[in-house]
Amino acid sequence: MTTLVIGANGQIGRLFCELAQQAGEPVRAMVRNDDQRAWFEARGIETVIGDLEGELRHAFEGCDQVVFTAGSGPHTGPDKTLLIDLNGAMRAVDMAAERGLERFVMVSALRVDDPLAGPEKLRPYLAAKRAADAYLKAAEVPWAILKPGRLTDEAATRRVAASLEENGGHNDVSRANVAHALLHLVQGKAENDREYPLLDGEREIDAVLA
Repeated sequence: MTTLVIGANGQIGRLFCELAQQAGEPVRAMVRNDDQRAWFEARGIETVIGDLEGELRHAFEGCDQVVFTAGSGPHTGPDKTLLIDLNGAMRAVDMAAERGLERFVMVSALRVDDPLAGPEKLRPYLAAKRAADAYLKAAEVPWAILKPGRLTDEAATRRVAASLEENGGHNDVSRANVAHALLHLVQGKAENDREYPLLDGEREIDAVLA
């Protein structure tokens, strides 16, 4: 089963692609230009050039599922947030549904249910992600939505939690742990059509995503 990774050149995307390749899970990393290909090709990871603001339909050829971990981030304006985090995600969902793909895994955020509670600079991003999540839930494609807390660069522990209450109110999760959770999802080890909050914690990933 080949997984198309949209947002592969981001921090989580690279971590996930490398983990999947090491685990023998075929992935296709979608990158924006030739300059971004070298890192993946050095690791034996297939690449394809595609653009959430342009042409990307060809990237889906031969793929069975999608991981969407693209994001404009807090340093771009509302225009990029709408084009990438909302419209880009909606286009990808539509293409996955048209092709009858087996699963669409969306990397969202823990705070999307109440964007106004988030930091001011992140509110447009959280609102766009909330709308994209809702669009995915209504689409005719099996889905899973991973909702990590505040991202850190700590090393992977593979020990996570599903709620703030469970881990003592700490809102953090390492990008590396998110990548391991994504691998768990694309391997079909969790149910489809469910949301999965994710924080650093004390339980194994398979227990939290059960």
